[in-house]
Amino acid sequence: MRRGGHTVGRLDGRVAFITGAGRGQGRAHAIRLAEEGADIIALDLLEDIEGLAYPMASPADRDVTVAAVESLGRRILFEKADVRDLERLHEVAARGVERIGPIDIVVANAGAGAPAVSYEMSEHTFTDMIDRFLTSTWRTVRAVAPLMIEAGRGGSIILISSTSGLVGVPGMAHYVAAKHGVTGLMKALAIDLGPFDIRVNAVASSNVDTPMIQNPVIRAAWAGDAGATEEEVVRAMSAMHILDVPWVEPVDISHAVLWLASDEARYVTGSTIPVDAGALAPFTIPHGTT
Repeated sequence: MRRGGHTVGRLDGRVAFITGAGRGQGRAHAIRLAEEGADIIALDLLEDIEGLAYPMASPADRDVTVAAVESLGRRILFEKADVRDLERLHEVAARGVERIGPIDIVVANAGAGAPAVSYEMSEHTFTDMIDRFLTSTWRTVRAVAPLMIEAGRGGSIILISSTSGLVGVPGMAHYVAAKHGVTGLMKALAIDLGPFDIRVNAVASSNVDTPMIQNPVIRAAWAGDAGATEEEVVRAMSAMHILDVPWVEPVDISHAVLWLASDEARYVTGSTIPVDAGALAPFTIPHGTT
């Protein structure tokens, strides 16, 4: 839309707080919201996690996100922070409000984990997954929601969930439990924050083309063979979907995030939006049989 010679974005004048913004989905969300006029407060762990099969976002990844947002003419404050540290989240949110402005949008995106067999995993493996994906989602909202209430501008909070937050999958009991918790948390938060005109929703994605999926452990788990070829991995992961794709792209999730953040979704709250290539549909026909 153009107004007075200026292109008006759907999020002009708004500020988004995004966790896990160093790369992958988080970076895609930051860029997509910035494209529509939002300024960004971003954070990421920016260091590897011991025992994880893939590297986490690095300071160099952060610099790419910052440059991409700034190239769009938007402001960004990017802080190193661990979503397991509530005090640090409070600090980042307060600094962001001081330097960028009142927060209108929250995207709780951060998380990391790997598959494990339910009856063999350690207690630490289970509780760590719950902490990273569920408790830290609550921490993010806990740090930012009071600032949004104080600002009196309403807003939109988007929790990045998963199809595993709506159905079970093998070898991921800890992740399934965490993401089901995110779904329930979203519904409760929507009730609690509704009186302040703050909407809360979730996006349930299928496989997304990020390092959390594109690593040997996850690929081997879905293909059922550590030595599976690329073709076998693609075939196995495509079998999860009605549409003949093995995964969706980060920007596909970002489009849903943008809609939920915008006034186009002003009366949408307490809902989970699937972006799943049909993975949640109850009946599918194997590709190549019709």
